[in-house]
Amino acid sequence: MRIVGIIPARGGSSRFYNKPLANIFGKPMVWWVYTHSKKVDCFEEVYIATDSEEIKAVCEGFGAKVIMTSKEHDTATERLYEASQKIDADLYVMVNGDEPVIEAKDIVKCIPANLDKDDFYVSNLMTDFTDPVEVVDTTNLKIVTNKDGICLFISRSPIPFPKGGMKYTYQKFVGVGAFTKKALQYYHETPRGPIEKIEENDSFRFIENRKDIYYINAHCKTISVDTPKDIEKVEEYLFQSGIKPVYSLN
Repeated sequence: MRIVGIIPARGGSSRFYNKPLANIFGKPMVWWVYTHSKKVDCFEEVYIATDSEEIKAVCEGFGAKVIMTSKEHDTATERLYEASQKIDADLYVMVNGDEPVIEAKDIVKCIPANLDKDDFYVSNLMTDFTDPVEVVDTTNLKIVTNKDGICLFISRSPIPFPKGGMKYTYQKFVGVGAFTKKALQYYHETPRGPIEKIEENDSFRFIENRKDIYYINAHCKTISVDTPKDIEKVEEYLFQSGIKPVYSLN
């Protein structure tokens, strides 16, 4: 199979403008995501999909291949769909541009061992919460699956509710997923449903229409960057991992 990695890197975020270029130890955040993604052996190539000429210039400056996409996309998956119309592949693995510590050994866990190029397939990574405070934090998405790893529901609320007991390990969303071309086409052609709108989570494009999404527990470290404050968490983690600043972007 031809498998490519795509990193959506939106420039015009109202909460964190030009977030992919945020300085993390002297490198733009998208550089960290790209560097980890390039280490995935089964990727034929890795592309950065952006709507920003500034992000494009920075990414091409460190050697990345860049696809320009529309500024009108509301979701990373819609940006991925546009990229899939420009790049031919059997499987598209989306690594969110705000996942700077996710590693290649974990990215590959969303890729199935056996898959036909004409299959309808969607998967995503999740991992265990280790801090109870994160479970009640509404910025973190909680995932509930059935015994086969198929997603039942996703919410910013703590689900399932621990009415019958406390012995449960909550799982949180990790911004890495795999899509066949058929699945992306379905996503693009299907209107948003009421739950997707209220939760503001486009995984419901599939769930509400009884299309399976497999969630794989990667048991990995993830620090999704939503606000400038999260950069401090990333740098603290990198420092503890033995990584030091290399140069200043300023």
